[in-house]
Amino acid sequence: MKRIKISLLLLTAFFCSFSAKAQTADDIIAKNLDAMGGKDKISQIKSLYTEGTVQVMGNDNPTSTTILNGKGIRSESEFSGQKFIQVFTDKGGWMINPMMGGNVAQALPNDAYKAGKGQIYVGGPFYDYATKGSKVELLGKDGDAYKMKVTTSDSVESTYYIDPATYYIAKLVSKGNMNGQEIEMTINFSDYKKTDFGFVVPHTIQTDMGNFQLSATITKVVVNKDVDPKIFDMPKS
Repeated sequence: MKRIKISLLLLTAFFCSFSAKAQTADDIIAKNLDAMGGKDKISQIKSLYTEGTVQVMGNDNPTSTTILNGKGIRSESEFSGQKFIQVFTDKGGWMINPMMGGNVAQALPNDAYKAGKGQIYVGGPFYDYATKGSKVELLGKDGDAYKMKVTTSDSVESTYYIDPATYYIAKLVSKGNMNGQEIEMTINFSDYKKTDFGFVVPHTIQTDMGNFQLSATITKVVVNKDVDPKIFDMPKS
């Protein structure tokens, strides 16, 4: 009798293990998109606007982000009375960084543009990824999280960690550039909330770039707000 019980336990463990391994990247992506509101809902989003605060060195500062789906993303933050702006579009990118060049808009280096231009899509890295020319690989598990590698058409690689309980993206690890130096950047996403539209947005975003950390809290989300495409145009000096 004991042998039968042990055999049944081993058999159950085997099938559970086989079932977990049988999940494909596309299975996990489908569950992630469903958790975020569903492909149909995501396809209806033309723009996404958020407001909040970003904490740097113990100080809260206002921040906002405007995305016109597939066209551009503009992020603005204010630190010590100075405004920082970063823009990516489907054609290029620019920034205004008072710490690097005053208030004059500067074109983003090509590597920085390639690394960040995926942010112009509201649906994130997994929505219609093949159409965008990206490739996704399931690398297995890291702890409980599914580890997903995304390689864009520009050969930019990022690793996403999917929470198996919610299928939300819990963490992103990628290479970045800071003051001309390549760094590893880790971004943690939490406090996911559903908007009135039905789309789910993380309201806490913590970024670690080694010697520099910041934490953003989203306080307002507007879906399909009217957006003037001219806000993405680089100012003429």
